[in-house]
Amino acid sequence: MTDTVSAVDLRRAFLAHLAGDVAAAEATYRAALTHPAFAGAAYRHLTHLLEAQHRWEEALDVAREAHRRQPQAADVAVHLATLLLGLGRYAEAWPLFEARAALAAGRVRPDLPYPEWDGGPVRSLTVWDEQGFGDAIQFARFVPDLVARGVAVTLVVRPELAALFGGLGAAVVPAQGQLRIPVADAWTMLGSLPGRLGVTLETLPGRTAYLHTPEDRREALADKLRPGARIGVVSRGKPAHANDHNRSLPYEGAAFLLSLPGAQSLLPDESPLPLKDFADTAAVMAQLDLVISVDTASAHLAAALGKPCWILLPWVGEDWRWLHDDRTDSPWYPSVRLYRQPAPGDWAGALRALAQDLQVFLKAR
Repeated sequence: MTDTVSAVDLRRAFLAHLAGDVAAAEATYRAALTHPAFAGAAYRHLTHLLEAQHRWEEALDVAREAHRRQPQAADVAVHLATLLLGLGRYAEAWPLFEARAALAAGRVRPDLPYPEWDGGPVRSLTVWDEQGFGDAIQFARFVPDLVARGVAVTLVVRPELAALFGGLGAAVVPAQGQLRIPVADAWTMLGSLPGRLGVTLETLPGRTAYLHTPEDRREALADKLRPGARIGVVSRGKPAHANDHNRSLPYEGAAFLLSLPGAQSLLPDESPLPLKDFADTAAVMAQLDLVISVDTASAHLAAALGKPCWILLPWVGEDWRWLHDDRTDSPWYPSVRLYRQPAPGDWAGALRALAQDLQVFLKAR
């Protein structure tokens, strides 16, 4: 590679990257780092290339340099934050994670007549829902901590989560129509709670369950599963998710899970059950022995309920919350077992490991 890189070279490198010629792509990306016109794109592509190969520390070095050069770029800061989170370096990551507010996905911040919370002492706090449903379920674990400290919490959430979050000890306000929100000392985004609370891997509270099925939903959906159903299956997430093509199972993998003894799909469009929100899904999960899911909100729900949950994880686009160290457990959820693709696209390898463990699990029940 010469010392001159053109836009055409960068496009060719990206196509080589997609085609699997990562060595050629990496060489061009690195050459482009010194060219002001292409450096931003080169840093971004190079980081993704290194992540896809699980070269985490090298990816982190590139992401750090990109942030040093572009300290005001919110997407660069958030990318660095998620890399740090995936490596378990929470204290460094949380402040950078706040840059998500400047991204399109973060533009749900409320306009309230009191200040944003800085983590200091407060008597009352409004907590605002954000990001995906799985993120909301994951971060809701910190609401009971605040309540236990004597903080009066008002939790503003999407309607699909309102009934489920009713047992957290907070006043729950569904985010629909004209909202009536009590005056509080401060407000915060739900995803900011771990940073404001100074959470690290060492201090992360490992609760078995912090969500519970509302009693009315439990009664309404009691014994609604087909006879013999013991395993809830979620084989795909929402297609709009940026990494859905990697995280969702192909037809063969989904068919394999549904062929397991006692398997019942928990996908609303595949289930005969009336699943109108997450409280309904929680009521169904309460009747099962195990949930097997790809990395989507249903996995967080089962885990937050304390239900044994086996999560299938892709090699490419592995999410930060499951950590990048090949561990099979999760510090966020004690009831979780992780099954990672052993190589890009290798669902067969992950499913073989799961099937072996399932034989032991079912014999023990």
